[in-house]
Amino acid sequence: MERKKASDYPQELLDLFHEYQHGDISRRDFLDRAGKFAVGGLTVAAIFEGLRPNYAWAQQVPKDDARIKVGYETVQSPQGNGSIKGYFARPANASGKLPAILVIHENRGLNPYIEDVARRFAVANFVAFAPDGLTSVGGFPGNDEQGAVKFRDVNGPKMFEDFVAAANWLKSRPECTGKIGAVGFCFGGGVVNSLAVRLGADLAAGAPFYGRQPGADDVPKIKAPLMLHYAGNDQGVNSGIEAFENALKANGKTYTKYVYDGTQHGFHNDTTPRYDEAAAKLAWQRTLEHFNKYVRDGRT
Repeated sequence: MERKKASDYPQELLDLFHEYQHGDISRRDFLDRAGKFAVGGLTVAAIFEGLRPNYAWAQQVPKDDARIKVGYETVQSPQGNGSIKGYFARPANASGKLPAILVIHENRGLNPYIEDVARRFAVANFVAFAPDGLTSVGGFPGNDEQGAVKFRDVNGPKMFEDFVAAANWLKSRPECTGKIGAVGFCFGGGVVNSLAVRLGADLAAGAPFYGRQPGADDVPKIKAPLMLHYAGNDQGVNSGIEAFENALKANGKTYTKYVYDGTQHGFHNDTTPRYDEAAAKLAWQRTLEHFNKYVRDGRT
C-alpha cells in the first residue's frame, strides 16, 4: 500500500482515529463517523486501511542483522502478574558490559515497531529490553486492534509492577553495566515518567515520547535526567506539560523539553501516516545523545 502522510488527511479524521486507537470509541463508531470523509471514490474501508499500522514500514534493523543478537526472555514479577516476557536485543560482538535501555510500548503491546526500536538501540551499542505488558493475557496478539482490546483486560497497577520488575532485571543482567535508561511511547511515555518516580536514582535517564505526566507531588522523587518529546498536535497530553514543567523547575530537576511543531501524537511510530520522518529522526538522535551522556558516560 502507498504510504501516506498525516498531511494527506484532515486533522478531524486523524483525531478520530486517535480516539479509536486509544479505545475511546469502537471500530464501528470510527467507521460511522469517518463516513463523511469518504468522497471522490474513497471508501471508509480504504480510509481505515490507510490509517492502520503497516508493520513492514517499521523494519529499520532486520531481525537477522549480523550486528546484533536477539531473543525473548521471561522475567519473574511476583509483585505484578507473575511474569513478563520481553524482547532482548544486544550487540553481537560486545566487549565488556554495556549500558541498557528499557523500551516501553504504546497501549497495544509489544508490536513489531517496538521490537525494531529495541534492535535500533542494539545497533547503537546498547543492551535493550522491550517487555510486553500483555504477557498476562497471552501477549501481543499480532495486530494493534486486538492488542488495544487486550490491553484493557490487564490489571493496570500489576502491569506497572511488571515493568518495574523488567527494569530491575535489566539492571542486574551480566551484560549490563548496572546503568539503565528508559524510553517509551504514548502509554509507554507515561510509564517512563512513572518509573522515574518509582526508581529514583536507579534510573539513570528517561526519554518519554508524548507521555502522560506524573502529579506535581511525585516530581521530587525523580532523580533521572529527563528528555521530554511532545507532538505539536496532541492537546490531550500537552495539557499536562505546563504543570509538569513548573514542578520540574521548582524542584531543580534536570530535563529538556522538545515540542515538534506540526506533528501528531505517535510521530515516531513509522507504521502509520502520523509518522513524521524529520521529527522522528531528530528526536531519535537527541535521545541517543541523552542516553550516551547520562547512561553510558554517567554524567549528572
